[in-house]
Amino acid sequence: MKKGILYIVATPIGNLEDITLRALRVLKEVALIAAEDTRRTRKLLNAYGIKTPVTSLYDQNELAKSASIISRLEEGEDIAYVSDAGTPGISDPGYILITRAIEHSIKVMTVPGPVAAIAALSISGLPMDSFAFYAFLPSRLTKRRQFLESLRDETKTMIFYESPRRLASALNDIYTILGDRKMVLSRELTKLYEETIRGTVSEVLKIIEGTTVKGEITLILSGAQKKSVSDQKEAIKETLQVLREDPRLTTRDIVDRISEELSLSRKEVYQEVLKLLGS
Repeated sequence: MKKGILYIVATPIGNLEDITLRALRVLKEVALIAAEDTRRTRKLLNAYGIKTPVTSLYDQNELAKSASIISRLEEGEDIAYVSDAGTPGISDPGYILITRAIEHSIKVMTVPGPVAAIAALSISGLPMDSFAFYAFLPSRLTKRRQFLESLRDETKTMIFYESPRRLASALNDIYTILGDRKMVLSRELTKLYEETIRGTVSEVLKIIEGTTVKGEITLILSGAQKKSVSDQKEAIKETLQVLREDPRLTTRDIVDRISEELSLSRKEVYQEVLKLLGS
């Protein structure tokens, strides 16, 4: 028997007009739609006259519910999975179902569409050629600060989700640990009260001070400035002197160590080390 297909369908993050024609067709044609929140999904389906049966699959039941969905897929039924909004698996359920389907050699197909992180990044005005998505920052204060400490040297543009009630606290931690970098705060993207605030972290903090921020929030933060060899010549010289005291280390080993410790280009470090060794 031919197995069914599991469709991972992206749905609007706010504006119902952002659904794709292909997504509408797939949702009409499949035997079943598994949804993170059946009530929210039915609003979308009702808007487009889609009568496909719906079942729930959310964080708390995904592990158990995936088994019955996999069974129906193996019997030849095509099934779509949708989260509350956006693309399933991106800070939403779906990962367990997808991995189980792959383990059972079931074809998994994407029906692409909105993702809040990418939507916010596209209008941020911050570099988009290289970025890192970290989803929600840790909710506990200590863990959040430890996590931010680990990002001090991240040079990529960073994307986070945050809840309104933790927003001010999170921004204060970002300011204290990562500095007053350029950032963008986008909320309620594609919805009636969509808002995007651009500025430095301190400027954004002043704008939201004393206000009640509501809705889905995406934070875009500029990465750390890339360090250059010219800025680190003294540090390279000092590190080189220390490492040369170990006779087991070759020049290649020394270059690798300096490059890693100072987060510098290996090629540029190598050239600088040769200069220093020749002087």
